[in-house]
Amino acid sequence: MKRFALFLGIGGLSTLIQFLLLILFVESRWLPEVAASVAGYVLSSFFNYWANYRYTFNSRSNHKETIPKYLVAVAIGLSTNTALFAAFLFVFDHYLPLPWVEHYVVAQFLATGITVVLNFCVHKFWIYRKH
Repeated sequence: MKRFALFLGIGGLSTLIQFLLLILFVESRWLPEVAASVAGYVLSSFFNYWANYRYTFNSRSNHKETIPKYLVAVAIGLSTNTALFAAFLFVFDHYLPLPWVEHYVVAQFLATGITVVLNFCVHKFWIYRKH
């Protein structure tokens, strides 16, 4: 349970980074919403790898072993997050407008909530497992 709490804390910081980048990219009009979500996810994953390797899993595994696995995990998480984000965004844009809040932030919040459970399982049981 301690690892899950650390994972959530580090994931929370990574998510904060992702959300800040998402908002920065969208509000500055540098990127459209889905591309901004992807960019935020990818960029925040660098911090996430380092912090989980060092603190959550206290891994002694060689980076040559963990990084390729982590990149696959990022691809899985990114795919899940992007598909969910785009789906929620579509629903909010077309069927359930949210006039009181930026709909892309709500879409990201929902996508992140679902993706975090999948990410923990991939990290715990594959990337940083002890042999």
